[in-house]
Amino acid sequence: MSRKSPITTPAVPPNPELDRLQENAKKTVPLEKWGPYLSDRQWGTVREDYSTNGDAWNYFTHDQARSRVYRWGEDGLMGLADSRMNVCFGLALWNGQDPILKERLFGLTNHEGNHGEDVKELYYYLDNTPTHSYMKGLYKYPQARFPYEWLLHENARRTKADPEFEILHTGVFEEGRYFDVLVEYAKHDSDDVCIRISATNHGPDAASLTLLPTIWCRNRWQFEPDKPRPTISRRPDAPTAGNVFVSHPRTGNYYLYYEPTDLALMTDNETNTKRLYGQPNRYAGPDTPFVKDAFHEAVAGKNDYLCELLRDNEAGTKFAPVYKRQIEPGETAVVCLRLSKLIQIQPFGAPFTQVFADRQREADLFYAPLSPIGASPELMQIQRQALAGMLWSKQYYHYDIPHWLRGDPDQPAPPPERWLGRNAAWQHLNNEDVISMPDKWEYPWYAAWDLAFHTVPLAMVDPVFAKNQLILLMREWYMSPTGQIPAYEWKFSDVNPPVQAWAALSVYRLERAIYKNEDIQFLKRVFQKLLINFTWWTNRQDLEEDNVFGGGFLGLDNIGVIDRSNLPDGTRLEQADATAWMAMYALNMMDMALEISRHDPTFEDIATKFYEHFVIIAESLNEALWDEDDHFYYDRLYPTSGKPVTLEVRSVVGLSVLFAVSIVRRHKSEPLSDFLKRAQYFQTYRTGLNLPMPDQRVTEDGDILLSLVSKDRLEKLLSVMLDETEFLSPGGIRALSKYHEQHPYQISVYGNTYAINYVPGDSDSNLFGGNSNWRGPVWMPLNYLFIKSLKKYHQFYGDSLTVEFPTGSGNRMNLEQVSDALAQRIVSVFETQPDGSRPVHGPFNPFYQRPENKALLLFYEYFHGDTAQGIGASHQTGWTGVVAELINDDAWEWE
Repeated sequence: MSRKSPITTPAVPPNPELDRLQENAKKTVPLEKWGPYLSDRQWGTVREDYSTNGDAWNYFTHDQARSRVYRWGEDGLMGLADSRMNVCFGLALWNGQDPILKERLFGLTNHEGNHGEDVKELYYYLDNTPTHSYMKGLYKYPQARFPYEWLLHENARRTKADPEFEILHTGVFEEGRYFDVLVEYAKHDSDDVCIRISATNHGPDAASLTLLPTIWCRNRWQFEPDKPRPTISRRPDAPTAGNVFVSHPRTGNYYLYYEPTDLALMTDNETNTKRLYGQPNRYAGPDTPFVKDAFHEAVAGKNDYLCELLRDNEAGTKFAPVYKRQIEPGETAVVCLRLSKLIQIQPFGAPFTQVFADRQREADLFYAPLSPIGASPELMQIQRQALAGMLWSKQYYHYDIPHWLRGDPDQPAPPPERWLGRNAAWQHLNNEDVISMPDKWEYPWYAAWDLAFHTVPLAMVDPVFAKNQLILLMREWYMSPTGQIPAYEWKFSDVNPPVQAWAALSVYRLERAIYKNEDIQFLKRVFQKLLINFTWWTNRQDLEEDNVFGGGFLGLDNIGVIDRSNLPDGTRLEQADATAWMAMYALNMMDMALEISRHDPTFEDIATKFYEHFVIIAESLNEALWDEDDHFYYDRLYPTSGKPVTLEVRSVVGLSVLFAVSIVRRHKSEPLSDFLKRAQYFQTYRTGLNLPMPDQRVTEDGDILLSLVSKDRLEKLLSVMLDETEFLSPGGIRALSKYHEQHPYQISVYGNTYAINYVPGDSDSNLFGGNSNWRGPVWMPLNYLFIKSLKKYHQFYGDSLTVEFPTGSGNRMNLEQVSDALAQRIVSVFETQPDGSRPVHGPFNPFYQRPENKALLLFYEYFHGDTAQGIGASHQTGWTGVVAELINDDAWEWE
């Protein structure tokens, strides 16, 4: 959205949160010790899978999670943990109706959901600061029995043609019969965290709620028996009543203070093998009650005898005070705790409350300059919640593949099939870091190209962390020796779009614009690693060595008429998007080298190398994949014999050519005489041999536009892209043209027929698990690239190039205006409409029009191509979080 008024820099003192960030930046790893690093789902992950067939979802289930110790991490509800996941804190609740405590988020596995895995809960990340000095999250807990079985059975009954059955469909939230459980964390300092839990009854009747704020130690001793074991012990004779002492050899010693209660339970974080397997509790001791799920049995199972045992237990590794509250309609019950390294004689009271007031005020002070002048309160709220979701989505991630393949001492050996199975070739990979996740429930593992998009909004609030994240995935314990960046844990060898160079440039420019820091050393460092990755791409994905690339998956899942990762036998595919990504990669590397050359001339000749590489890719693409009749770029399938087949699918694959665009500014490049001389020679040389060259345009000032498409082809592509009967939707650019709704495309290959048609919502196919769809919906990251590319074209063409927006409307705009209009459509997905609804909420708008819910937002994985309703993973603030930067858009001249 266009915001022409400049904004003030957030670097204006006093700004305590910015001061804390600057202190963190001095660390080798720029992290706070305590943060929202708990996963929302550790069960059902590849890390915890020790099955023979690689069925991670069924090997470790939600039902087992309360009773079974995790090997590689922990999960919890609105939780807090140290950066090495040694000591964890999370919320447990009981409404008096459920068979188990609400200790973690419930959802369906990939095979249980009719559209793949899906969390079936209502929770919201409302606020967070980069150092997690203040965090606020909201969980909505039904007062009726949680509909576990109904959600499972109804989704199993539904087909791919049916929508998902969500918890709001069940009616358990009708009449406001739920608790809003608000969890807030405010740090007095890095080792002193104040915790406030507020539960509000929105229903018409009084209702009971039991709160069990829980602290526990991750069980590493079971797998590392030579390491000291931590303990949590009661301190009944301490000067402050209501506290336990946490002694941990890795994290250090802490006290958890809690408000007085008659019942406080102590157990051990040990697997209940008796419940799970009918075997004696091997690790906790035969017939011991002190196991991981003891609180469930004692409270939800109403086992008074067990309650007494847990109440009298003096030491363990999992502890929770119990607060039973009867809450009247409209009333709020509050419980306070404090996690501190220091002995606190008076842990609560006025000073405790003041910490929350101070940190909230400092959070407001920190975020205020990030919103453009004149922004409405609603736009500021959308931006703030988007950034909060980004910061809540940090997660501790541990996956040591050599160790995972070999197994642990005193544990059953992993199956031999593992050595030939998933990720067995990645034996160099040993990850243990805090990483920005796409969605901590649905995708609680890093994804290379998702993370690249995450770093852009993260750079607005914490550029040091954003830079660290980009570098991290290129370190030797992530990147393969061949130069491939790991894709994601389900298959590290999959090929994701190479957007890391674009992200690095974006982060560098944003930091320069907002924080006035020009970090050339970061560019140099990331450039060196990207050189290795670029070489991997050119060697592995250009099989015919003709500069037209393949690669299969490329992040766009089921966008093709055929599964691009599993082609019909004997065929190969030349992909417009793969080739466009590589052209974009070459330009980004050229731009990076030119930027570095202003400080270090030794990078000048490598800039020439990437310029020439771009030229060759550009002409190969335009010769091989442009269709002059349709004015579009299409993939081409090559059978073992016979003519190649053009796959006439009108999708963002053909529009991705717009991403590769750059302007070489003459006034910046003149000192780089060798680069300009070599570029001119290369152009003259190829022209003299009648070799093709891309349509390089030069202004009167000598600025050079480098683009995959000529001005004529750009206009033709935009005519299609901005047509509301094709790509332009109320919420942005669709992944597949609506043209295919009336004109499905099909092709026959070796007697098999493949077809594709416009599907604006959930996927109707099982490709890639059926949990995402690129055959019609709007995907935020690609729209973000379109918006930024159009601005770049406008910087060169100015008002000399205008197009109709929408096509056929007669309303002509320059490309900056088109870019702003697209950004406005994206942002409007989250804005309140005149009738009080927000497009993102779709059919659930009546629920979100209740007074307590009007400000709540979810940042989905993708959006319906006709209605803009949010679809897929509900907390994918990851790449959907780029909306936070779009709200600023022109406020910073950073591109």
